[in-house]
This record gives sequence, C-alpha cells and structure tokens, in this order.
Amino acid sequence: MLRLMREKATSWLIKVLLGAIVVVFIFWGIGSFRAQRVGRVALVNGEQITLDEYRNAYNNLIEQLRQQFRNSLTEEMIKMLRVREQTLNQLIDNKLLVQEARRLKFRVSDKELAAAITQIEAFKRDGVFDNRLYQNVLSQIRMTPEDFEDSQREAMLIDKLRMLVNGGIKVSEQEAKEWFGWTNASVSIDFTLFDPKTYKNINPLEDEVNAYFEENKERYKTDAQVKVRYLHFAPAAYLSAVAITDEEIRYYYDDNQQEFKAPKTVEARHILIKVDGDADAETNEKTKKRALNILKMAREGNDFSELAKQYSDGPSGDSGGYLGTFKKEDMVKPFADKAFSMNAGDISEPVRTQFGWHIIKVERVNKASTLTFDEAKEEIKKKMADEKAKNLAYEVAEKISEVSFEGDDLLQAARDHKLNVKTTDFFTREGPAKGVLERAKFASEAFDLLEMEISDIIDYKDGYYILQVVEKLPETIPQFATVKEDVKADLVEKIQNEKANEDANEFLSAVKNGKPWATESEKYHVTPATTDFFKRNDSIPEIGFEREISTTAFELTRANRWPEKVIKGSKGYYVMQFNGRKASKNQGFDAEKEEILQRLQQQKQSKAFTALLSQLKNAGEISIKEGFLEQ
Repeated sequence: MLRLMREKATSWLIKVLLGAIVVVFIFWGIGSFRAQRVGRVALVNGEQITLDEYRNAYNNLIEQLRQQFRNSLTEEMIKMLRVREQTLNQLIDNKLLVQEARRLKFRVSDKELAAAITQIEAFKRDGVFDNRLYQNVLSQIRMTPEDFEDSQREAMLIDKLRMLVNGGIKVSEQEAKEWFGWTNASVSIDFTLFDPKTYKNINPLEDEVNAYFEENKERYKTDAQVKVRYLHFAPAAYLSAVAITDEEIRYYYDDNQQEFKAPKTVEARHILIKVDGDADAETNEKTKKRALNILKMAREGNDFSELAKQYSDGPSGDSGGYLGTFKKEDMVKPFADKAFSMNAGDISEPVRTQFGWHIIKVERVNKASTLTFDEAKEEIKKKMADEKAKNLAYEVAEKISEVSFEGDDLLQAARDHKLNVKTTDFFTREGPAKGVLERAKFASEAFDLLEMEISDIIDYKDGYYILQVVEKLPETIPQFATVKEDVKADLVEKIQNEKANEDANEFLSAVKNGKPWATESEKYHVTPATTDFFKRNDSIPEIGFEREISTTAFELTRANRWPEKVIKGSKGYYVMQFNGRKASKNQGFDAEKEEILQRLQQQKQSKAFTALLSQLKNAGEISIKEGFLEQ
C-alpha cells in the first residue's frame, strides 16, 4: 500500500512546511537521517546513535531556544541549560522506548502506517491526501519517503507503548478535591530581606584577590574558539538563471486555489470589564451593570477609545481597546460570534466570556475574497523563482561537496566555480560576530568538526553552506593581571553575600529565642514587612516569584512559626515567620473538576511513563563516546 502511495508522483514542485511533525521527528532522533554515513556518538543496547542524528537534534533544540530567548541566548546559557547533554539524553530515551515496544511485540502494519500518513495535513490538498504532494513535500526537506515512513512507524510504536502504560491510570473525584484544596490554600508571612548590596566599603587586599583567583581559576577560563572558512550558496545569486513561464504560473494557480482565498476578517475595539468565570450571580450582575453604564456612555456619543482607556480592564485598554484585524477563529467563541455578526460602526450589548463582560465596537468588516489570477501572478512568479533558485543553489553546493575532501580541494573547487571563500575571525559557541545569519547553528556545526575537516551541505535560512575549520583554540586560563578587576568584583560580591547570610542567620536565631521581631529588625537595619495572603503557585506579594520561599511558607504553622534556615532568594537572604493561613473552600471546584481530573491523570501518566523510562535506563547497556560531551 505504501508503494502505491508513492507511485507516479509528478505534480508541480511546491514548498510545504511539515511544522511540528518534522520538529518532533528531528528532535527525538527518529529515523535514519543519513545514519550510515557518519560515526556513532553512543550505543544503546547495541544500537548506535550517529553524529548526524545528534547534530540534527542539537541544532533543532538550539533553534527552539533561539525562538524562545531571541538575542538573549548566549553561550553561557547554552552551557547552563546543558543543551548537549539534553540532546543526547533525548536521543537515548527515544532509542530505549522503541526497543521496549519491539520487545513487547508491538508492531505497526503497513495499513496502520498508511492510514496515519494520509491524515497528516501537510500532505492534503483540499482536505484529501495527495500522493504527488506527499512526494514533493518530502523532497523539499530532502527526505526520502522510506526514511519518513520509518520515522512515522517508530513514533507510532512509542505511542502504542505509552497507551499500554497509561491505559489503567485513573483519578478519583476525592483526589481532585484534595488537590483543589491543596492548591487553593493561602498563607501570609512576615519577612525581612538582607540585601548583600547594602554592605558597603569592602576593599579586599590584592593578595586576597590573587588568592581568590588561584582558588577559582576555572571560573575565568576563556571559551574555546574556532576560525572557519566557508562557502555560502545564496539562492538570490541564482535568480538570474531562473525562467518562469506563464503556463507554469497558471498551473500553480489552478493547482493551489486554497492558497489564494482570504477569509472574512473584522477590525474592532473592545472594553473589558473583568470578572472570574466562576463568579457568583451577584458579582456577575454587578459587573454587567457597570458594563451597561459604559455602553450607555458610548452610545451617547462619547469617544469609544477614550472610554476604553478609562474603563477597560484588558491589556488593550492603553491603546483604546484596539484589537486590530482578526479572523473568527482568533477569538473565543462568544466574542467572535458577536463580532462577526455586526456591521462597521456597530457597538454591541455586553458579551460574556470567561474573561468577563466585553463591549465590542466593529470598525471595519473585510469580506472573504479570492485573489484573481492577475492579482496573484507576480507573487506566484516570485515564489516559484525563489524555489527554483534555491534548488540551483543546492545543485552547485552538491557539486562542490562531491569533490571536496581536503582543504585544498575545497579552495580549488571554489576557484573552479568562481565562488568567494569567506573566512571568519575566531569565535566562540555563540557564533561569528558578523556575516552569518544563524550564528548558534553555524557555531554548533563548526565545533563538531575536526581541524581542517569539511562539513556536509548545511541548510540555513539564507541558503546552503559548506564549512571548514581552519584552526581551533582550546579553553585557556588567563593571566591574573588581565582579569584582576573581574576577580576583585567577584570577591567583593562573595564577601557581601557572606555578611548578609551571617546577619540573617543571627537574626533568625534571635527571634527563635524569643527576641522581638521589630527590635531585631531595627538592630540589623532591615525593614520588616508582611505579605498579603498568597497561594502556592502565586507570585509572593512584596517578594516576587520565589519557589523555595513559597514552599517553606506553606510548611510553617502557629506552632512552628520559623523555618529551619535562612532562604537565599534572587534579591538576597530572607528570614520569615508564619503570620496566617486560610484553608481553601470548595467554591469553584465543580467548575474546574473536569480540568483538574484531566490534569491529574496526565501527571500520573507522565510519572508512570517516566518510571518506565528510568527502569529501561537502569537495565540497559548505554555507552557514550569518551569525551563527547566535553568537546
């Protein structure tokens, strides 16, 4: 059946992103992905994890982190998050799970596999699986149908194993009630903060600074660096060699009609009067009356945007309640249903959602439309030209790669094709300072190469690259004189922390022995404060989100008012004492019951699956290439 799915695939080549499907496969390291071409980095019960698999997974994780942290992602953060170790652990976990599924005789038939693949949206045209599109999509990510089907089959094996583990796990309503009560209980604490920065006039002698450096040399070690020469095959450079006919453009337009349809959209403002979804009837009615009073002012001619600035509880209030232009599915259903039933200029009656009461003003209605061929022609031409140019760029890169085995070969091949070889300055794992778009990915590839080794063709957002490491510089410990000021600042900070910690511990000991809280606060020149009541997962009033402080606070009681130790938070050292506790009432439980039951069941299932994985690791034979994670 799978063979038949792939037969006679000759439709026009288009670019379709596989999205989360491919991300999952790459991250979990499923499938071969040129596995036979490279050496292994680990063995899991005799099965290898290849360097290629590792690179793909590592680069994908770095890209996810880059999207999350953007320009703030640094080499130090990558080290702190232990990305290299995370990546390898994920690949090992996946290998163990697939092996266990096979040991239990789970199998995925061709029929099951075909059924799953035909349901993937990326392979559908007008809601129906398209064999030609399937072939074309995989060609765009340079993956064979056989490799993709192997990947999908193994993912489905893991799903079957997960279903076996999770199938018998249930959660009772009593468990849900206990969890609800535990989560919604609240406490209040008295606290004092000993801020290290308030300890001034600390001036260590040079001998002390030097001694601190000698004890902590590793902290000041410079990062390893590499210098790379590379070829960049930018698709834009090949556009002049591309020709697109009107016939090709027409074929694309006719074959991809859905791409040129624009749904109905609405441009609107709103005023939100917040009220909890489980608020009692009296509170709900009170807030609705407030909304009706504002609606009256709006309909009497008051400027809607000014009313939003003055009365709206929503984040858009500062911008006059402006929501921009949105599709129906972008908004929660009650809001969307109302907004899309209105005309431009209409102001709605209050609409209730889980966020509260909304007054909506529609400013513009954009009807659904379809671009004509003439309207879409230039955009199609550009899209097709870009795609052909990218293919040409890859073909040239492939010719260079096939004849480049050593440094001179790469240079000679570049000269033969009249290509410009670029050379970076030395850079760390953060990547080159200039000239490269995806710095972290570029650095990752470079640091995985040996000196003078040439990389495979690497696909970046701005084209294809071939890299060669020219020189590597190892980590080094600098001379004391070059880092003296940094060392002194670190030593001062250490002494400040020691003094703050010491005073905080003396304070805690004193109040435990009966000394008045206020008197001791005055003695140590700290300001006593009391928080409002807060729940376990809340940000703590006056303090902020501090997990250890919150956890400790809920352990305190009237009989046991003080913690065993001082707690170090992000701002300094905290001493706390119990002030009060409020037990949770079951009010609101019924509204959240189903969600709680589902959440607790997922937690139990996750714990059970994690326990299985731990057993597989303990029983398995796992070996990692010596020194691999230290590179």
